[in-house]
Amino acid sequence: MIFITSYPLAVLFCVLAMIFWGSWQNSRNFINANWRFELFYWDFITGVLIMSFLAAVTVGSMGTIGHTFWQSCAQADYTYILYAMLGGLLWNIGTLLLVAGISISGMATAFPVGGGIAWLLGILVNYIGAPEGNLTYIVIGGVSIAVAIIICAISYKKLLGNTSAGNFKGVVLAAVAGVLIAFFYRFVAISLVSDYANPEEGKLTPLTGVFYFCLGAFLSTFVINPVVMMKPFKGEPVTFSQYFAAPSKNHLIGIIGGMVWCMGMVFSFMASGTAGYTISYAVSNGAPVVAALWGILVWKEFNGAPKGTNTLLIFMFLFYLIGLGLIIMAK
Repeated sequence: MIFITSYPLAVLFCVLAMIFWGSWQNSRNFINANWRFELFYWDFITGVLIMSFLAAVTVGSMGTIGHTFWQSCAQADYTYILYAMLGGLLWNIGTLLLVAGISISGMATAFPVGGGIAWLLGILVNYIGAPEGNLTYIVIGGVSIAVAIIICAISYKKLLGNTSAGNFKGVVLAAVAGVLIAFFYRFVAISLVSDYANPEEGKLTPLTGVFYFCLGAFLSTFVINPVVMMKPFKGEPVTFSQYFAAPSKNHLIGIIGGMVWCMGMVFSFMASGTAGYTISYAVSNGAPVVAALWGILVWKEFNGAPKGTNTLLIFMFLFYLIGLGLIIMAK
């Protein structure tokens, strides 16, 4: 496998992960607004699995260090495979609950709750699991980025007015989602070798772990999503006949969206060996601010926003850059 030994390069990979994780949702903007997320999710999760396999058999099998993907699979202990797949299950349930929370309470209410809990708790969980870096920098940096997300949410609330009024059910769903998402990264990390050049017996190489994570998410979708389709948190039930009746463009865009998300996972875990899991998680999960950038610069979501919104956006990016810099400096 390809092994990253340079910390600046590892940081670059984390930033790329952040960009991919903050960009995949643009695929939703290219599809008809009536295309329900429950239907989109089938294509999205398929794209996630496809990209994880492609990355594992290419980048994950190149170079002369460590195991190739196939070698890693052949010697893998089922315990570690299950850890990675459990991470996929937690992430999958959390993602679906977060989307449900957003659909009920709105982006400005549900996202800072779910995203903020996932971010800060995830940083704590990963630091406890593998303490690396200056804890003070990590904490202050994480809080700064959380403030940036909250400011982003306030900006959207000003833009949307009363249309994003909160609902307690949506907030609860988002909070539960945040807790689940906070733990997924750590479960995958447990399954991975600590020394990529001299892998421990039974453990997985990073991209093998990513593949099993995605496989766990993919398989669990067949249990979770049909239930959500039949009993959605908001709106009327949707059926598989609606999914198959959709134009092929909808399916292709959904698959591409999943592949883009998975590239973020690939870059994040390729960097984790040198950057450490805490820093990789913290930097990679700066995605909400990247998503806000897409909304501001490309989709022009803030055109005509109320007075004072632009000032909030400036402070959002200021806190984000401060937090990002402190986390990078932590190691």
